[in-house]
Amino acid sequence: MRILTLLLLALAPSLASAQSAMPEFLQAEFAERRVRFAAGAGDGVILVLGGREPEKDYIQFFQSPSLYYLTGFREPNAALVMVKRGSEVTSRMYVQPRDPAREAWTGARLGTEGVTRISGMPARHESELIPALDSLLRPAPRLMMVTDLGEVARPAWLKPVEVLFLDTLRGRLPGLTVTDLTPRLQQMRAVKSPTEQALIRQAAAITVLAHREAMQAIEPGMNEFELQALIEYTFRRNGADRPGFASIVGSGPNSTTLHYIINDRYIEAGETVVIDIGALYKGYSADVTRTVPSNGTFSTEQRAVYQVVRGAQAAAERQVRVGGSAKAMRDSSDATLARGLAQLGLIESPNATYQCGAQGRSCLQSQLFTIHGLSHGIGLEVHDPEEWYFSGTFANGSAFTIEPGIYVRANLLTDVIPDTEANRAFRTRLATLLPRYRNIGVRIEDDYIVTDAGVEWISQAPREIDEIEALMRVQFTGPARRDPALVETYRRDVP
Repeated sequence: MRILTLLLLALAPSLASAQSAMPEFLQAEFAERRVRFAAGAGDGVILVLGGREPEKDYIQFFQSPSLYYLTGFREPNAALVMVKRGSEVTSRMYVQPRDPAREAWTGARLGTEGVTRISGMPARHESELIPALDSLLRPAPRLMMVTDLGEVARPAWLKPVEVLFLDTLRGRLPGLTVTDLTPRLQQMRAVKSPTEQALIRQAAAITVLAHREAMQAIEPGMNEFELQALIEYTFRRNGADRPGFASIVGSGPNSTTLHYIINDRYIEAGETVVIDIGALYKGYSADVTRTVPSNGTFSTEQRAVYQVVRGAQAAAERQVRVGGSAKAMRDSSDATLARGLAQLGLIESPNATYQCGAQGRSCLQSQLFTIHGLSHGIGLEVHDPEEWYFSGTFANGSAFTIEPGIYVRANLLTDVIPDTEANRAFRTRLATLLPRYRNIGVRIEDDYIVTDAGVEWISQAPREIDEIEALMRVQFTGPARRDPALVETYRRDVP
């Protein structure tokens, strides 16, 4: 823990004042990333656009993960241009200039001199980007580019900033060709450096504090938004930037909705409450889920479902090691869930099927209750690239979740399982069991980092039944005092 604290204290130059230089080891890490990234590309010009400043200056700005990963720069409207010629790589930033009038509204800017001071890279005014690219590309109009378009569907009339930028550039450079280097950068991001691992551990530690607070505070009659408020207060009070994603607090029927984020229902006695949350710390997100009984004690049915899910998580954990197979992890969890559902009587056997569509198409009965994937990477995004996405195996530096779940939705018979002759016996079985199990949702999600020393469980909030019930018996007397060890490292920012 002392090593982690010293590392985080080293990540401390001030962004707001722009007075301090980036620590040499961190400056060197960003520089090494840029060189390593460019090494896999051909000769030419590489462009990485940062996030655009929101139209309204009271809207929070978030930097694009790609630009942050390569530069550590957090201000809007920035761009990184790298030029590769053989083994030589040069980098230059294009940023907003100092502007005291605007800074009175949105805060101090580093400006070109400040960027050079903290990063070691030369910097120019953002308005010079297009002319500079014009000059660099005119002899050979071939551009390599990294985008952060993500998977968000956009209306045809709403063009993302990268498209608008390229339209402008093509107007100056007819015949311009563009190569997308985003997949290469994502593969680099899939393996976390020791610095990144430390930040993810800190995000997880803050998230654990919030889970413990929620477990002690919850009681029938509360509204879900009260827990959300306590959770997010705990994040900020202990130094997190913000939630890494929309907090999920789902009680009763809402516990069976995977990404329920309305958080506006009064919690009743005897319900399960799924709390899926993650603090974002210095740009890196945790993602941890706990399921708790609203009145502090699991019912017989809730306990039975919970034990199946926890067993599936433990089975998956046993498969994780450097070089271990992600498929083996998933298969172990899936098999445990299916066996458990069969033992509960909710499915006819681990491999039983039902008629799920036209032309007699069959689906596994277990998939009615296990409706999401087991794992994803974590990092600069809550669903970050992870090594096993590319190679199928874990690496030294893998950072990811394991999150099995079982969800007994109340509408299985009315809306989900077709009323066909082939399904008649299965539907009859469920009709007798649903009154006991419906609206029980259980998800247990933890965060892990793999190194050559083994797999590290970094999100150690109570997760065994007796641990959860014991903590919920502790009288809640209000939010805990902030942890100075967590907050002190945050008082100064990573540039």
